[in-house]
Amino acid sequence: MTEILAYDDSYLREFDAVVLDSTDKGVSLDRTAFYPGGGGQPPDTGSLTSGGREWKVKKLSRAGGKLIHELDSEPPAAGETVRGVIDWDRRYELMRTHTALHVLCGVVWRDYGAQVTGGDMKPLSARMDFELESMSASFANEVEERVNAEVEAARPVHIRTLPRQEAFAIPDLIRTKINLLPPSIQEVRIVDIEGLDLQADGGTHVANTREVGAIKVVGRESKGRINKRLRIAVE
Repeated sequence: MTEILAYDDSYLREFDAVVLDSTDKGVSLDRTAFYPGGGGQPPDTGSLTSGGREWKVKKLSRAGGKLIHELDSEPPAAGETVRGVIDWDRRYELMRTHTALHVLCGVVWRDYGAQVTGGDMKPLSARMDFELESMSASFANEVEERVNAEVEAARPVHIRTLPRQEAFAIPDLIRTKINLLPPSIQEVRIVDIEGLDLQADGGTHVANTREVGAIKVVGRESKGRINKRLRIAVE
C-alpha cells in the first residue's frame, strides 16, 4: 500500500521512497507525493532518480490494487531507494485551478442553490456543470464578479479527514448530484474554504483563495434541459 503524501501536504515537491514492486509499466512505491488523479484533477507528472539514473513519470495509474508510477524507460528494481520530484509548475497550476472550481461551486451553491452535475480541469482551465434550467450572459458575468470577490477575500483553505459517519452528518457536504464516494471509503477528506465552501474532496489545493489569481468565465453552454456548463480560465 502506497502512502500518498499529497493528501496531507499539497506543497510537498520532493520525497524519498522505496520501490515496492517493479513492472514493465513502472513502479509502485512505499510513499509518494505524486497526486494519483481523481475528482476531475489529472495525475501529476515529474521524475524519479536513483544512482545517477533518471526516469520521467508520465502519469499514475492503478493496477491490481497498486498505485503505479508509469515511467519512460526500464524501471528501477524492487528494494531500490528513489528520489521523487513533482513537476511543480504544473501541479501548482492545477492546485489553483482546483481551488478556483471550489470557489465557483461555493458561490453557485450559496447564491443560486444549484448542485454540480460534472466537472473537469486542466492546468489553468476548467469547466463545471450545474443543475440549472437557464444560464444567461448576465448570469455568467454576475458569477464571475462574485467568484473574484471571494478570491480577493483571501479566505483560508483547510484540509482535514473525518470518519465517514461524522463527515456525512455535515449538511450539504456532497454538492454533486450523485454521491461518488463508494461505501468502502471510511475516512473522508474534507476541503473547507473558510466561510464559503465545505466539501468532500481528494484533490490538491492552495492554502488561501488569494493564490488562485483572477478567474474569468470564458464560456457557457447548455448540456440539457436542466444541465448548464460554465468554462473558466485562471489568470
